[in-house]
Amino acid sequence: MSLPPAAPQRQLKHRRHLDVQVFARDDGLWEVDATLLDTKTRITQMADGPRPPGAPIHDMLLRLVVNRELDIVAAGSDTRAMPYPRLCSEHGDAYAQLVGLNLLKDFHRQVRARLGGAKACTHLTELAQVLPTAVVQGFAGEVIDTRGTADGAAQPFQLDRCHALKRDGEAVRQFYPRWYRPAAPAAGPGS
Repeated sequence: MSLPPAAPQRQLKHRRHLDVQVFARDDGLWEVDATLLDTKTRITQMADGPRPPGAPIHDMLLRLVVNRELDIVAAGSDTRAMPYPRLCSEHGDAYAQLVGLNLLKDFHRQVRARLGGAKACTHLTELAQVLPTAVVQGFAGEVIDTRGTADGAAQPFQLDRCHALKRDGEAVRQFYPRWYRPAAPAAGPGS
């Protein structure tokens, strides 16, 4: 895999930090805190005046409460820093519309339909898109059987969901032999 080389002389201008934390609760539910933080390396003129370098342009928290089946049972957001104070956060409780969705069942499309465009905040809606795989990682080995070795176990969730874990691939042959399926031979000429 080739990575374009970094220029020897470059200057950082903007940083976006996404942080997703998954917490187990005592009541059997799980909380997901997703934060988006944008900062600049220079003084930035904003609607409410200048912001110094490193001060957040966006600081937003999206919190979900999910069950073990990855159903969202509670959701909300908090915008702590924004370009247009008070105006950016006037979307009300738009993110409560995530309640009832399942993170693995058509989640991305349903988020866009419910919260896309001017219906909510572009940044929070974009942040929601990273949550399915982040929560799966949080559940891996605790809620989700990632090995599939027990008798009667279902195929591990992650198989056939990325190129490294395709069922006819080397990683599955080595680490998930029970689930390995060799590729079908290519059809020859005249077949």
